[in-house]
Amino acid sequence: MNHKSQKRSYFKASALPAAALSVFGMIGSAYAANYTLWVNGRTNPNAKEGDYTNFAAYWGPATTAAGVNKKAVNWNGFNRISEKKYIVANALDCYCTGANWCYIAAHSAGNYITGYTLALDGGTPRQVKNAVVTSGTTDKNTGSCNNVAGNPTQTGWNIKWVNISAGAAGGSELSDVGSWAVSEPLVSDLKTTTARKSYDHNLTRGKIFNMYAGAKGTAYSFILPGQDDEAVAYHSSGGVAGDVGTDLCNPTDWLCNDLTLGTAANEGGSRKWANHTVKFRDDKEAYDHFNKGNWQGVTSLVRSDMVLNAK
Repeated sequence: MNHKSQKRSYFKASALPAAALSVFGMIGSAYAANYTLWVNGRTNPNAKEGDYTNFAAYWGPATTAAGVNKKAVNWNGFNRISEKKYIVANALDCYCTGANWCYIAAHSAGNYITGYTLALDGGTPRQVKNAVVTSGTTDKNTGSCNNVAGNPTQTGWNIKWVNISAGAAGGSELSDVGSWAVSEPLVSDLKTTTARKSYDHNLTRGKIFNMYAGAKGTAYSFILPGQDDEAVAYHSSGGVAGDVGTDLCNPTDWLCNDLTLGTAANEGGSRKWANHTVKFRDDKEAYDHFNKGNWQGVTSLVRSDMVLNAK
């Protein structure tokens, strides 16, 4: 179904004259748009939530190209995932319903909250929005957009695919041993067993998660199993299934099994979550976990892909 027919389907033909239907069809086509949503990871609890223009708070300069109609999905990256998924859901409602479609990019714990939101809310009725942000009167309306005329609904969201840099949906052993600040509520969620059991990672609503896994680990390599980017190990950034993490490495490392590219099972038999594919494995150990306020680390690879393909 094309964008015009999608838009027209929200109105009953018997309720409007043919001329009016034609106008609505043209409006639907004119306003149909694609958006690129960037979902941050663990960050400053004082970041302004619902501000879709503020990239500097986490990613880097907003002037940097990062996909068509880019929006920063600012959740505070501090509280529990279950408490903040509404921020992501509001953004998806705003830009990924009706005639509009989205590309999603997420980093670290942004992988976690994106997967969690799709699994729990991606099969529910959603109010179709017009991508025009309105000021919410309650916290749960933070970053909300206006309803489309006629108040149509749809099930789930229009998402083309999801790119993940340094994904932490499988948790991190740094959280397990308390290497991160234990006062942060999010750190409890990032324990490996907690992260892996908190939602059904296989339930992506048919959306493909392209995983970009870095391996430039240094300071914490003795804590993180296998190859790592200094914050998460390959078992997490590679979207590997299971209740606990496992040692996975590059083909040149003979000390543990290889993380395979694509959706294939890894050496040794461990498998990826459904609809998760390893698009990049850091064989040269050149990319670490961190954005450094300038789209760096593994995120630089995802950004480049978004510029080329999120159009």
